[in-house]
Amino acid sequence: MNETIKLLQNHASIRAFKDEELTEEQINTIVKSAQMAPTSSFLQAYSIIGIRNQEIKEKLSVLAGNQPYVAKNGHFFVFCADFHRHTLGAELENYNEPLALDSTEKFLIGAVDATLAAQNAVIAAESLGLGTVYIGGIRSNIEEVSELLELPKHVIPIVGVAVGFPDQDPGTKPRLPMENVYHQDQYQQNNEILKIQLTSYNEIISEYYNDRTNGVRKDRWTEQTTRMLTSEKRVTLKNFLAQKGYLLK
Repeated sequence: MNETIKLLQNHASIRAFKDEELTEEQINTIVKSAQMAPTSSFLQAYSIIGIRNQEIKEKLSVLAGNQPYVAKNGHFFVFCADFHRHTLGAELENYNEPLALDSTEKFLIGAVDATLAAQNAVIAAESLGLGTVYIGGIRSNIEEVSELLELPKHVIPIVGVAVGFPDQDPGTKPRLPMENVYHQDQYQQNNEILKIQLTSYNEIISEYYNDRTNGVRKDRWTEQTTRMLTSEKRVTLKNFLAQKGYLLK
């Protein structure tokens, strides 16, 4: 097993960081690595906003659901879907008609580009001995986040990533068995076998939480996911995306 595979298979989200900022060299390395992620049709339909200002971090922390590690880290990155620069590029080409950016497909291109860049950034950061955690909570108050970061039309905050020097070692969280995730040739739909596999996985996850919390939590995976998926969240997203010029068709 090479070092890259070891790094990938030992990923753990870090939610406690030392009070130490990333260096400019570390930030530049992470961003340049993010830029080398695959991008649909070479559109590079994303932007990265690095947050060093502590006041902005504190505000983002509140908007993201009062997650303290959004404010307390070495550097905070916000990855955005972005077709704003493409509209400027069209002006350079003397194309004065609106670009075809209002489709669901264009939004997905920007969202996927931003996510691929974010994952490259995470891998780069962890290769430098830093810790990371994804923050989907920046979408919980997406309009306020957009205003705080002064995002123009066609720029959508997709996910945040807190990076810093780890101040904890939570260990890796057991993932689903490979046979639950990987399907050969066609989707395998033997639901009875899947339920048996999920029951076994529930026992693994319950034991993981029990050990990690000294008995405070014993969640089963299916219990946890069912609880999370029985209520709607971030219901304003569709209207916000329309205001930004997406999902109109």
